[in-house]
Amino acid sequence: MTQVIGKQAIIMDSPEFSAADIARGEALCKGPCVFVKGVTRIDDLPKDNRHEVAFAGRSNVGKSSLINALTGKKTLARVSVTPGRTRELNFFVLGKEGELHLVDMPGYGYARAAKAQIKGWTRLIGDYLKGRRELKRAFLLIDARHGIKPNDRETMKLLDETAVSYQVVLTKADKPKASELAAVQAKVAEELAKHPAAYPLILTTSASTGGGIPELRAAVAEIASQP
Repeated sequence: MTQVIGKQAIIMDSPEFSAADIARGEALCKGPCVFVKGVTRIDDLPKDNRHEVAFAGRSNVGKSSLINALTGKKTLARVSVTPGRTRELNFFVLGKEGELHLVDMPGYGYARAAKAQIKGWTRLIGDYLKGRRELKRAFLLIDARHGIKPNDRETMKLLDETAVSYQVVLTKADKPKASELAAVQAKVAEELAKHPAAYPLILTTSASTGGGIPELRAAVAEIASQP
């Protein structure tokens, strides 16, 4: 069943993707995934014109666990109990044919680092989102237990201003009760309807149980197939 909130945002209670879509997503995301480089300066971004999908979110939102679940590789993205561990834009080439870049972005918000370092990461993220032509979609990860936080809204505002298409992915959906999850989904959908760059389909995932991972893979494969 599909529930529509406002004019745009859609909560998917059942998969929108066909079996063929799911199969393409699995073939792409569980295929080769090769680390290219970690980037700390905009001048060092890859220049091979591949399509890119970027994963962004608050520190400790479960980004590394989700990327590992997406690719089926347990140690592709380092999982740490220390928020803010990812300190670069980490680029991976995804797929047998090297179809696209997967970009693991530094978490924003809390991090155990000097203020100067955090400021540098924040500037790097902003510069990347503002001017990267190859970036076709940012997946914005939101903790399903808490919903959208103020620093998420800052990122959403930046994405709206730069016209970067972004799609919300709720993480850790196995943690809250069903009623609590439904309330967060509805609230997120209502807020997203007010944002012009927000992609209307909200994906709900759990890296622990695998819930929603096939649909996320299908969404990534759909982007990879764009001209």
